[in-house]
Amino acid sequence: MMAVDGEQAVAMSQSEKPDLILMDMSLPVIDGWEATRRVKSAESSAHIPIIALTAHSPCRAIGRRRLAPDATTTTTKPIEMPRLLEKIDALLARP
Repeated sequence: MMAVDGEQAVAMSQSEKPDLILMDMSLPVIDGWEATRRVKSAESSAHIPIIALTAHSPCRAIGRRRLAPDATTTTTKPIEMPRLLEKIDALLARP
């Protein structure tokens, strides 16, 4: 499943109940930061892990919590597939 904008991503998190969300932070309508906040604030979707995808390179001093504070984890673009797949595997292996 793929949402075309942040508003649709939030709606799909409620209707589709995905195991994991890859959230681009640069989305139209509502951006990925707001969409992530809305997904995580809803009781029915708060448990869904979110990997924030961003072109903004997080420096160590800032850290990912400031870059995407509600996301479970963050990865930067261009996406390194082996690294992304490791993150997905780790998140889906959680009990």
